[in-house]
Amino acid sequence: MNKDYQQVWSNCLRIIKDNVPAISFRTWFEPIVPIRVDKNILTIQVPSPFFYEYLEEQYIDILRKTLRTELGIDAKLEYSVIMENNVYSNAAPYTVKLPTNDKRELSNRPLSMPIDDQKTIKNPFIIPGIQKLHVDPQLNSINNFNNFVEGECNRLARSAGFAVANNPGKTAFNPLFLYGASGLGKSHLAQAIGIEVKDRFSEKVVLYVNGNKFHTQFVEAILNNNRNDFVHFYQMIDLLIIDDVHEFAGKEKTQDIFFHIFNHLHQNSKQLILTSDKSPVDLQGMEQRLLSRFKWGLSADLQVPDYETRIAILKQKIYNDGIELSNEVVEYLASHISTNIRELEGALISLLAQSTLNRKEITLELARKMIDRLVKNTKRELSIDHIQKAVCDYFNMPHDIINSKTRKREIVQARQIAMYFAKNLTKSSLATIGSQIGGKDHATVLHACKTVNNLIDTDKRFRGYIDEIEKKLKI
Repeated sequence: MNKDYQQVWSNCLRIIKDNVPAISFRTWFEPIVPIRVDKNILTIQVPSPFFYEYLEEQYIDILRKTLRTELGIDAKLEYSVIMENNVYSNAAPYTVKLPTNDKRELSNRPLSMPIDDQKTIKNPFIIPGIQKLHVDPQLNSINNFNNFVEGECNRLARSAGFAVANNPGKTAFNPLFLYGASGLGKSHLAQAIGIEVKDRFSEKVVLYVNGNKFHTQFVEAILNNNRNDFVHFYQMIDLLIIDDVHEFAGKEKTQDIFFHIFNHLHQNSKQLILTSDKSPVDLQGMEQRLLSRFKWGLSADLQVPDYETRIAILKQKIYNDGIELSNEVVEYLASHISTNIRELEGALISLLAQSTLNRKEITLELARKMIDRLVKNTKRELSIDHIQKAVCDYFNMPHDIINSKTRKREIVQARQIAMYFAKNLTKSSLATIGSQIGGKDHATVLHACKTVNNLIDTDKRFRGYIDEIEKKLKI
């Protein structure tokens, strides 16, 4: 009797998960869908041809071993390639049958890019099997200077950005370090500089990449023994934009490789633009030699937009989208959404959706109802600093004592509670949490969370502390 295909694949995944890095598991195994088991043949669905080629090239051994464990020594694997939501979406689905013991030579290899010395390097932005001879800057054309509203909150950053765009790598603003809270336009401005540089200097190689993506690519490069290719690729960039560079916190090897890339680019008069949620002096979990380089150029902050700037942002959005909206509605939105630009634009989109779906005219009354619901349903985004202060206030401790070196039991416990809430109530990585709470590593954070969970289960009084602090944090 045939085994259940879902159970077979589930058993395989359990083994695979213990033998490959978490990043690789999420990227290459979680998207796979089991389809059927026919005798000793398991059929799985993958999203593209290069996906199955990559599996066959990198993970054939672990696939073969796990399948044989489940289906016997003659186990085979077939791939059903179903391409959806991409440039091939009009093509009919097809199936590729390929046993795991096939010793075929792969015809498609990872992309190689020509450089001056005629050697080749691999582009981490191109999925293996898809060839492309230029570097896609990864920029969104909407995020240009024309759509960036200038105000007192961002004037210095915008002016410096425009100067860089006119003369990349040749101004004193290298690196240009843009910082501020989420949703204030850092990514927009950084991309606007990249777009302007491409328009003015088409021959320059421009690249925008998120800090977390850079880290993921680096990890994959190490796993695939392509570390030198990774470094060489980034060293050929003329304008490198790293968004959310604070994502490097606690990642020592990533910081080390970026340090060398930074030095190479800067010494060769290439432009660097970095964005972060904190200024260089406030960043934690970063090597001092890297922080010192962040301070070489100009650090410019983007602040919460004032009322007049919020009005201007809404009017430009309305103009660009060809919408008619009364001044009283615009002013109402601007006066009630004051935290950041992203929420302001989100409120406008919600209002337009309400009007369109319900076939109602956009009136001040409709805006009031929508804003009331939006404010009521929007949870405040908690920061690690806010959590630390809340925990310290609850236990009547000075706010800075939680980050001290003391090993007093009550201080250690407060620190563990702060780590517990930071892990559960923020999107920060364990390394980031540890670096901001006591300068600890990710293993300490994991231990803290485990300790707190154990005490919640066994100590009624302690559980009461946690409940009360959680209520204060969610008010």
